[in-house]
Amino acid sequence: MNAKTTNAAVLTTAAALSFSGATLAEQEGVINKDGNSTYTVPARTTQARELPDFENAKPMPLPRLKSLPAAPREGEVAPAPAVGAPGVEPGHAGNGKKSPVRIPAARELSPQQQDGGASAETGGAQRAFGSGHVPYTTMRVDLSGSNPSGWYPYSAAGKLYFKDGASTYVCSASLIKRGLIVTAAHCVAAFGEKRFYSNWVFVPALSGTLAPYGVWNAASASVKTSYYDGSDACAAKGVVCSNDVAVIRLQDKSGAYPGTATGWFGYAYNQWGFYNGTTLINQLGYPVSHDSGNKQQRTDSQGAVQANLSNNTVWGSQQTGGSSGGPELLNLGVPPVLSGTTTGTFPNPNVVVGVTSWGYTDPAVKLQGASSFTSNNIVSLVNTACGSPALPACK
Repeated sequence: MNAKTTNAAVLTTAAALSFSGATLAEQEGVINKDGNSTYTVPARTTQARELPDFENAKPMPLPRLKSLPAAPREGEVAPAPAVGAPGVEPGHAGNGKKSPVRIPAARELSPQQQDGGASAETGGAQRAFGSGHVPYTTMRVDLSGSNPSGWYPYSAAGKLYFKDGASTYVCSASLIKRGLIVTAAHCVAAFGEKRFYSNWVFVPALSGTLAPYGVWNAASASVKTSYYDGSDACAAKGVVCSNDVAVIRLQDKSGAYPGTATGWFGYAYNQWGFYNGTTLINQLGYPVSHDSGNKQQRTDSQGAVQANLSNNTVWGSQQTGGSSGGPELLNLGVPPVLSGTTTGTFPNPNVVVGVTSWGYTDPAVKLQGASSFTSNNIVSLVNTACGSPALPACK
């Protein structure tokens, strides 16, 4: 199952999309410029009347790769060449000032509902690695009696709600500027349909029903035009693509943005922090198969860039639907004060290098992939969303 198949059956209003033969008309409110497509969200008062259905939200089906190309085996990865000089933009810790609200807890879904109808794994205990043979650890971030998800760096990650037609879906996302989040393009637009979704609401550091830093509406959403019109280079059309990356600029609240309190991650591109195409991935997300998507999850695994998979990064993971758009980070955590030793070559903490994009149809494989951040996608999208001079959300 892939995003295009799932979403093609659901259309927005006739005014938003029309057909002329085989050519899709441009969606109202979309601007295509510099290789990026940006949708400006209607006024806040309009969006406020159409808040997502928090309780009954479904996971946006994780785009799934079938048997070809084959699942990589340990030691058989083919690293892709670097696409330019590596670069990094640092993150920033917030002041931690909370303004909590409560939202309804997501209801528990059946295994078939958890990942868009994909087959569920049955029988036996969960393994430390799947048939893809890449070891991983997936565990809840919050501990018994405490909520580390509410403190930096975890507080910069959150759950993303949005609407496609009458249905509410969920993905994951993370702040990379004071008021700018990054997520997967398939959580923002339908691949190749020239159609954006709507009513994005970001809830940073969600833990159960507690939204410690409030909920935040979107002001605009941007994806690469190649993803929007379906011309992106994909190993499997609409599933394993070069540019399944999106940024969403958030609306302010009386001039304030969530990152002031939560902090935000850095981001890096062109294989910053990789050695011979490999690195250690720290993945955060809200998969609905884990704690019904009400708790933040962390996965740690080796990741490798693979040329035969559109230069995507692949790692071992137990996360499923709802994890889409969650950050793949390097050096996640609070750096220690060093004595008698030095840092490594790429020491910047809490740096996003990709967002969860796809998995395998067979849930026993236990692998996920992400479009690698490059100067062509993440840098270009941030520049488009932030403008010049930079908008307040990006300062």
